[in-house]
Amino acid sequence: MMIKLFFKACAFYCYNNFITNAPFYWIRHWYLRRVLKIKIGRGSSIHMGCFITGNNITIGNCSVINRNTYLDGRGWLTIGSNVSISPHAYILTLDHDPQSKDFATKPGPVRIDDYVWIGVRATILPGVSLGKGCVIGAGTLVTKGVEDYSIVAGVPARIIGARNRELDYSPQYFPFFNTDIFPA
Repeated sequence: MMIKLFFKACAFYCYNNFITNAPFYWIRHWYLRRVLKIKIGRGSSIHMGCFITGNNITIGNCSVINRNTYLDGRGWLTIGSNVSISPHAYILTLDHDPQSKDFATKPGPVRIDDYVWIGVRATILPGVSLGKGCVIGAGTLVTKGVEDYSIVAGVPARIIGARNRELDYSPQYFPFFNTDIFPA
């Protein structure tokens, strides 16, 4: 059992320290799908510098995970289709129980529905569900579920508006290397 965990740790180490910096999407996506067994839908992109831990991650079609995002798959992380996650976002599925005498971990699955837009440097805590089409403002700390089409911001997150319900887009975004230069 210990040897199996060691090799799994080595596989994630290789991704987070080397493969994540590979300048071509197909290399990163191949490694994530084939070696780490993460489910990535068609047309989705995982950008350079993302840190991924745990393989309980499912990503739908045409979703964008921007650079330097932290995806925690030690619990369960489900990302829908047409989701846009801005750079430096943190999505956590494992926490510690503050009442535990031995600092026990406490998993909390995270579900991100279709058409969600997560702003730069937002943090999503374990056990949170983000409803369809909601917007998480830059720097927001999400501690509990967000309703469909709500716009939230702040620390902690609070509703500041509502989003158009007539969404029809696919944020396929494959810029060259680690830049924002994108063929239009």
